[in-house]
Amino acid sequence: MAANSTASHWDDTYAAGETTRSWFQQHPGVSLRMFEAAGVQAGASVIDVGGGASSLAGALLERGFGDVTVLDISAAGMAYARQRLGARAEQVGWLVADVRTWAPERRYAVWHDRAVFHFLISAEDRAQYLDVLEHATEPDAVAVFGCFAPDGPQYCSGLPVARYGAQDLAGELGSRWTLIAQDREEHRTPAGATQPFTWAALRRQS
Repeated sequence: MAANSTASHWDDTYAAGETTRSWFQQHPGVSLRMFEAAGVQAGASVIDVGGGASSLAGALLERGFGDVTVLDISAAGMAYARQRLGARAEQVGWLVADVRTWAPERRYAVWHDRAVFHFLISAEDRAQYLDVLEHATEPDAVAVFGCFAPDGPQYCSGLPVARYGAQDLAGELGSRWTLIAQDREEHRTPAGATQPFTWAALRRQS
């Protein structure tokens, strides 16, 4: 899907309302648990890829993180997060971009992706994403992924998705990344359905 049509798709999805989106969660509990498992400290720089309306940025600010960036293809999605944070939104960096074609201007110690990577069903899209990951992360950086598990849904928000186990994710990232923690989440959607997620934390080799 081209970048402009992708942005329109997600703008329309966000416009339907916050709690209608299947991935909506009040509190990013598993994300924070994976940060802890990977030894991420509050002094680390964090980028939340596909963060959109996620509550992660606010949760990190509450824990003393001072270098938090959110990247999303949808400006509409970011508007939800900025409104929720109020004045604290000024403490967060906001980037509207397609992660596949984004040119990072700096490197981060932590890369967080909940429910973006599993939408990249073509090898070309994944290769573009991983090239950006390479250029946007420091040596010894941590990458935390939350993707649909092998028994998760095959479609989400009207789009086909890929499904992963922790070792599958590690294989996609390649030998430069080492799996250091993994978990499974039974995410309960606002509609009451259950979506199994695989979580993985990986450390980049210097």
